[in-house]
Amino acid sequence: MSKRSDIAVQKFKEGYNCAQAVLFSFCDELQIEKDLALKLACGFGAGIGRKQEVCGAVTGSAMVLGKKYGRGEREEISATENTYTIVREFIHKFEKKNGSIICGRLLNGCELLSQEGKKYFQENDLITRICIPCVKSAVEILEEM
Repeated sequence: MSKRSDIAVQKFKEGYNCAQAVLFSFCDELQIEKDLALKLACGFGAGIGRKQEVCGAVTGSAMVLGKKYGRGEREEISATENTYTIVREFIHKFEKKNGSIICGRLLNGCELLSQEGKKYFQENDLITRICIPCVKSAVEILEEM
């Protein structure tokens, strides 16, 4: 496990969501204040607001790539297209490693908004079996890129 993936997994285990954990692990490289990073990524966990859409590890990774390659003020529009290409490359690698980028599919249909789903999530230790490996792999893919 890389140092960054260790940081991300630890942050996730502390109760921060998947998007927060991924973005947080790159704060030093991206020169982002840690508290700001945690707040920016907060709404993206569990597939954006626990809606189980795009996995938070993926959206956190898109934030990392956006900060690194994205278009800012007074920059060429080509930076946007370049960033989209890089994000798609990340998505392809994440999907190949984990089977999907959709939180609900990754969790095999476990519904996080229902009591039964929350119980199933806990009883089957999906946080350890699925979520932590997704956070870890997202950071490792970003480091490879």
